[in-house]
Amino acid sequence: MSTIEFVTVGVTDPAAAEKFYRDAFGLGERVRVQATDEPTSGFRGFTLSLVVAQPSTVDGFLSSALEAGATSLKPGAKSLWGYGGVVQAPDGVVWTIASSSKKDTGPATRQVDEFVLQLGVEDVTESKQWYVDHGVPVHKAYGRKYVQLGDQSSPITLALYQRRALAKVAGVDAEGTGSHRLLISGTAAPLTDPDGFVWAGR
Repeated sequence: MSTIEFVTVGVTDPAAAEKFYRDAFGLGERVRVQATDEPTSGFRGFTLSLVVAQPSTVDGFLSSALEAGATSLKPGAKSLWGYGGVVQAPDGVVWTIASSSKKDTGPATRQVDEFVLQLGVEDVTESKQWYVDHGVPVHKAYGRKYVQLGDQSSPITLALYQRRALAKVAGVDAEGTGSHRLLISGTAAPLTDPDGFVWAGR
C-alpha cells in the first residue's frame, strides 16, 4: 500500500477532462478520469500538487492550466517557503504548483520534481496511525499538522494535512459534502480510509 501508481478523478465529461489534463499538465497515465454522477459540492477534501524547480516553471504550469480552462484561486507569488500558486480544474479538483526556490536559476521547463496527493483529514494523528497500521511507513511528520507517507520512489507521494488547513492553503472554503470523486490506485487491496478516501487497488 506504500506506492501510488495513479489517481482517477471522477468527472461528468471525461473527454473534456482528458483534454484539460493533457493540455494543462501533461502528466500522462498518472492522472486518469472516469465518468461519474456521484453528488459532490464544495471542497472535496484533497489537492493534487506539483513541486517544480523554480518560479518560472510554476508560472508555466499555471499559465497552461488557465489557458486550458482552469480558474485561478491564488496567482503565482512568493511566500516564506518559496513560490507557488493554485488553480481549480473545470472538474473541480484543486491543483497547487510550487517551488521551494524564490529565484530562477535557468530557463523554464515542464519538468515535475514531485507529484503529491494531499488528503485533507479531520485528525492527522489518527489518520496517520490508520495508515501505519495498514503497512504504510512514515517518511516525514510535523506533529499533528502534516505527514508524508509511503515509498518515496512512488510516482505519486501521499501526504496527510488537516482539512481546514489544507483548504486555507488552497484558497477555498473548507466546507464540502458528497463524494470525493477520487480513486487512489497502487499497491493496496481495495479499502476506504477513515476520511472516506477510496483505495481501488490496481
